Amino acid sequence: MTSGPIRPTRRAHTALRPATDARVTGGFWAGRRRTNAEVSVPQGPGRLEQAGNLANLRAAAGGDGAYNGDFPFQDSDVHKWLEAASWQLAEAPDRAELAAQVDELTALLAAAQRPDGYLQTYYQVAHPDRRWQELAWGHELYCAGHLIQAAVAHHRATGRPELLTVAVRFAEHVDATFGAGRMVDGVCGHPEIETALVELYRETDERRWLDLSAYFVDRRGQGLLDADANPHLGQAYWQDHTPVRAATTVAGHAVRQLYLLAGVADLAAETGDLELRAVSERLWDAMVSTKTYLTGGVGARHEGESFGEAYELPPDRAYAETCAAIASVQWSWRMALLTGEAKYSDLVERTLYNGFLSGVGLDGDSWLYVNPLQVREEYEGANEDDKAARRTPWFRCACCPPNVMRLLASLPHYLASGDEEGLQLHQYATGVYAAGGGRVRVATEYPWDGRIAVTVEEAPEDTDWTLSLRIPSWCTAFTAAAPDGDPPAETSPGWLRLRRRWRPGDTLSLDLDLGARLTRPDPCVDAVRGCVAIERGPLVYCLEGVDQEPGTRFDDLTLPDGGHLTVTPAPELLGGVSVITADGRRRSDGAAVPLTAVPYCAWANRRPGPMRVWIPQT
Repeated sequence: MTSGPIRPTRRAHTALRPATDARVTGGFWAGRRRTNAEVSVPQGPGRLEQAGNLANLRAAAGGDGAYNGDFPFQDSDVHKWLEAASWQLAEAPDRAELAAQVDELTALLAAAQRPDGYLQTYYQVAHPDRRWQELAWGHELYCAGHLIQAAVAHHRATGRPELLTVAVRFAEHVDATFGAGRMVDGVCGHPEIETALVELYRETDERRWLDLSAYFVDRRGQGLLDADANPHLGQAYWQDHTPVRAATTVAGHAVRQLYLLAGVADLAAETGDLELRAVSERLWDAMVSTKTYLTGGVGARHEGESFGEAYELPPDRAYAETCAAIASVQWSWRMALLTGEAKYSDLVERTLYNGFLSGVGLDGDSWLYVNPLQVREEYEGANEDDKAARRTPWFRCACCPPNVMRLLASLPHYLASGDEEGLQLHQYATGVYAAGGGRVRVATEYPWDGRIAVTVEEAPEDTDWTLSLRIPSWCTAFTAAAPDGDPPAETSPGWLRLRRRWRPGDTLSLDLDLGARLTRPDPCVDAVRGCVAIERGPLVYCLEGVDQEPGTRFDDLTLPDGGHLTVTPAPELLGGVSVITADGRRRSDGAAVPLTAVPYCAWANRRPGPMRVWIPQT
C-alpha cells in the first residue's frame, strides 16, 4: 500500500510521516485481512442492497420511491464500503468484479447528487423540505465526511477522479452554506466531516477545506445544537457543552467525540496550532487514564453510547462499540504521527488486537456492535435483535461492519512511519515497509511469538540512518541483536533505536518476553475491584463457558492469588491460538477446578455462553 487514509502535506507540523509503502505479506494480520478481502468486503453490496441503502440512492437519482431504513445516515454505510473497496483495489487493482462494483456505486452517487451538489438521500427522498434544519440528528455533514474519505481513498488508490468530483461538489455546497454570514451557522450532531475536510485539503491543496474544518471545530461547544429533543442526553452528548479548546476530558457519545478529536489532531498537524495540540494531548491522557477498558474499548454506557464518569468502567454493561474502537485507533495514530511518542501506538496496538478485532467474527461474516468484558450466564440481552452481545450477520444500524472493513483494508498504513532520521516500526506484522529513505523486511509470528527480525533491503548510502522499533509498554524484558554487535539503545520512552550505516541484508532482531501475566485493575474502578485479568503480549484473554469444566457454574469460578499460568499452542482452535490454563477454585466450596482462557479477540465464535475478562480472586 503506497498511500493510506492520512497523508500530511509537506508543510505539516508532524514529527513523523506514514510509511511511503507498507505491505503485510504473512502472519496474524495477513490472515485476518485475507478474510476481510475475500469474505467481508465482497458481501458489502449485497448487504447494502438488502438493507435498502442502494434503493435510497436509486430513489434519489430517479426522483421517486420511498426511503428505506430507520436512520437518516444510511448513505454513510455505502461510503464506508466504498472506502474499504478502494483500499482493496490499491493492493489488488486487477480485481475486476470489485472495480466494477465501485464504478457502479460511484455512478449511482453521481446520478443521485442534486445540481447544487447536495447529496443525502434521507432529505432528498423523505424530507426535502428539511435540508440543513435538523443538524443535531440529521447527519448530513457526517455523511458528507464519509463520502469525502471514500473519494480520497478512491483517488489515491486508482488515480481516477469520478468519486472525488462528487465529493468536491458536495464540499463546495457545504462551504457555500455554512459559516458566519451564510445560510447556516452551525455544526453537525455527529462529528466526522472535520477530519475528512483536512484530508480533502491534503488531496487537493485547496486551503478552503482546511479553513472550513477549523470553522466546524471552533464553532462546536457554543450551544448551537438543539438539546431539547432529548434533554436527558445533554449538550455533552455531541460535545456541544464546552468549546474544544477548553475541554478537560472526553465526554458524551464516544464515536462522536473521537471522530472530532481526530479532526482536531489533523488541524493541529496542518496548522501548527499549539493550543489544539495541547488539548489533543490533554484529552487523550484523560481518556487513557480514566475512561478506557483493558481491551482498549471505550464507551461505558449504553445510554447515549457514551463515555461515563472517570473510572466508570463496568465490565458487564460495557458498551465499547466497535466503531468507537476504530475511532480510537484513528485518533491515536494521528497523535503518534503528530508527536512521535510511542504511548499512542501502545494504545493502537491494544485496541487493534482486542477491542477492535473482537468486533468481527473469524468467519468475516458475523459482527459485534458492542464488546462487553463480561457476559453472565443469564444474559438478559440474549433475545435482543440489535446491539446485543451476540454475533449477527448485519445490523439495522449498520455502521460497524463497513467501518471494520475499511480499517482492515487500510491496516498497513497504521504500522510504520518515517522521518528525516530513518524508519520507525510501530506495530509488528510480517511484511515490507518503506519510509525515511529506506526499506525493511519484517518476519515475525507475533503475537504468538515475540521474535521480530527486521532485515534492511535499502538504506541511504554512506550516511547514518536510524531504525527504530517500539518496545510495547506491557513488555518488561526484551533482548536485541544487531549487526556487528552494535548496541541498540532505548533513547526515548518506548523506542529502541539503532543509528548506523546500514547495508542491504543487515538484520536487527528483537525478542519480546511474551510470558503470560496477571493484571490488576486500577483501584479506583469499583466494578472490578478484587479481580485480575490474564494477558499475554498484546492480547487480553477471557474465560468462555464453552472451555470450562462441565457442571461448574461459570459465575462461581475464581482465580487464586499467585496461580501459575501455562501457555499452550492450540493450532486447531479458533483459527489457531495459544490458550492459557490456570488452577482455579469454585467460590461456593473452595474446590480446585481448571480454568482455560482464550484471546478476547476470538470470543463469541462458538456457541453462545458466558464470558468474562476480569476474574474474581479467591
